[in-house]
Amino acid sequence: MPTHAAGDRGSATLLLAATAALVLVLMAVLFGVVSAFTGTASACQTQPAPGGATGSIPANYLADYQSAGREFGIPWTILAGIGTVESGNGQSDAPGVHSGTNAYGAAGPMQFGVGGAAGDTWGGAPIHPASQHTAGYGIDGDHNGTVDVYDPGDAIPSAAWFLRSNGAPANMQAAIFAYNHSDQYVTQVLDWASRYAAGGAAVTTTLTSPACQHASIGPLPTGAAGKVIAYAEAQLGKPYQWGGTGPDAFDCSGLTMMAYRAAGVAIPRTSQEQWTIGRQIPAGEEQPGDLVFFAGSDGTMTSPGHVGIVTGTNEMIDAPQQGMDVSEQPISGVPGLVGYTRP
Repeated sequence: MPTHAAGDRGSATLLLAATAALVLVLMAVLFGVVSAFTGTASACQTQPAPGGATGSIPANYLADYQSAGREFGIPWTILAGIGTVESGNGQSDAPGVHSGTNAYGAAGPMQFGVGGAAGDTWGGAPIHPASQHTAGYGIDGDHNGTVDVYDPGDAIPSAAWFLRSNGAPANMQAAIFAYNHSDQYVTQVLDWASRYAAGGAAVTTTLTSPACQHASIGPLPTGAAGKVIAYAEAQLGKPYQWGGTGPDAFDCSGLTMMAYRAAGVAIPRTSQEQWTIGRQIPAGEEQPGDLVFFAGSDGTMTSPGHVGIVTGTNEMIDAPQQGMDVSEQPISGVPGLVGYTRP
């Protein structure tokens, strides 16, 4: 009996020790996951340190870029890149920078549309009281009571607000593209941004990487799949346009990006980036709202060039190619299936 009792105590001791060890392991794993997540989040939220090229930026513009970047969570180098391309950081004497508009109706150092072909993204008159609320992006950034498109203290934070409203920082390239619908423009802005950041392109790449984009997205909200599909269905019959993000025309990844945005989820602009941030789903386990990827005419099996939205068993909505409209079609009818993801 004593032996049996001692054996019981030994088993209990071993069980307690094993349980404690398991708890420690789980805590270590959890700590590692939390540390990795917070480390990624911290890296993605940190503003870039200025590089040597910032010497060409007027001091007041540099201060406004950095202030607006911190306030709106936009890398200040992106704002500086836009300011450089648009007006040489206010140092250009081109029409519209300091008064009036350019030939397209854009004005100020950040070249907001105030009329004409550029539309009125600023909202209201180029200079109007801050108390006059408009539907545009112009804000009283320097809090002097006036919303002035020619004042960098207003124009720069207004540009940050525009980018934030169009998907930044989670979807930086798409937000810049929305600012000026040109892939060349996006490239120029990112190039200048990398020059202004200490460490060059590596810093810019980190800030706009799929990992940072995904870190800011968070989990898929409840009911998002239905909203994604509802948006895609509303675009049926609209034409394909390379680089199109709506509302009148789309390319494949522009459609998927905007469909997820309609559901309150930010995903990257291109099919290649969308593939890298999603959780891959085994074939046969895909669900409506998931993304389905194909090599496409300009991609590969590891870097897919085409993407659609799963709507049901072997069915998807996509923007196929030039000359075709957004449509619902069988997944099996498209060659080069790469796989499925759930953002």
